Amino acid sequence: MNIEGAVVLVTGANRGIGAAFVEQLKRRGASKIYAAARDAGTIHADGVEAISLDVTNPDDIAAAAATATDVDLLINNAGISTGTPLVSGDEAAIRREMDTNFYGPLLLTRAFAPILESNGGGAILNVVSALSWFTAPGAGAYAASKAAAWMLTDSTRLELTAQGTQVTAVHMGLVDTDMSQGMDAPKLSPAELANAGLDAIESGEQEVLADDWAKLVKSGLTLEPKQRYEQLFGATGA
Repeated sequence: MNIEGAVVLVTGANRGIGAAFVEQLKRRGASKIYAAARDAGTIHADGVEAISLDVTNPDDIAAAAATATDVDLLINNAGISTGTPLVSGDEAAIRREMDTNFYGPLLLTRAFAPILESNGGGAILNVVSALSWFTAPGAGAYAASKAAAWMLTDSTRLELTAQGTQVTAVHMGLVDTDMSQGMDAPKLSPAELANAGLDAIESGEQEVLADDWAKLVKSGLTLEPKQRYEQLFGATGA
């Protein structure tokens, strides 16, 4: 689909990757942008319609769908990382990650699928992660939620094919946002990631690997777990 002239809803649009999506959508000529965040007052971009949307709140999602009935591109970007391990970590934090990173995009997809169909099919772009394909100490909850988001993308793509809705995932390693502060490794800029995702929507791609790290991780999926860990980290792992 073409971004120029599109009506787009972006979740988590108040900073980082979401704010970059808003700016790149404006550059590409989107006709209307719904910029969503838990607190609409934190959205400072010009020329957008700011809406309050907590993706873990079904009432907020229903209200957004009732307001944004003209949307033809949904960008599921909102996400969190709590640094919680699965065995010893706080169960509430694990559930919070799943609620935000998996159930949020799922419930938004369910709410907006009929709207997209009525507007000609449109598209959904899910911001996933290379951590959908591997994990590391302390990243258990995040990796589990992103693995679920990857399968959410593949499953909803199949389910929405008949109505003509394109469903695309963008995977990446580190992006230069608040979430990656203190990590000393190569990082994509938020604008680079946003452009990779929007390029995929315009070209009809189903999955885009936005950086070399994502490509490396995906290439190792056929390896045994120990081999995959060694490929990524250069040391013996479990």
